[in-house]
Amino acid sequence: MKQENISTHAFRLKPGEDLKEGIEKHIKEKNIKAGWIATCVGSLTDYAIRFANMPDGNTGQGHFEIVNLVGTVSINGSHLHLSISDSTGKTIGGHLMPGCKIYTTAEIVIQYSDKYEFIREKDGTTPWEELQIKEK
Repeated sequence: MKQENISTHAFRLKPGEDLKEGIEKHIKEKNIKAGWIATCVGSLTDYAIRFANMPDGNTGQGHFEIVNLVGTVSINGSHLHLSISDSTGKTIGGHLMPGCKIYTTAEIVIQYSDKYEFIREKDGTTPWEELQIKEK
């Protein structure tokens, strides 16, 4: 059995950059095949989130703190959920979509393994392409 090597990659997105597009760009540049978000803090001026069991995303503008970002990442497809809060502390969250624009910063740490490869394909359990984990 292959020994697992876990690596860490940290980067920062700057004002005006798109959170999802920035993460995807780094995943491609580093050729990450099986990764996960270790942490992310920052802020947004615009959000685009698809709420649970809804066909379309919701958007908004203002000033929002990123209070959580979780999920799996891969050059074969990622699945990310975002939680944000406004100036009153009201928090919303859901599926991260393109359109989340950085306000001041997004400090992101991704960890990844060389033991696995994450792919997304339909497996008959749901109508969507779901995570399939391949051991190398």
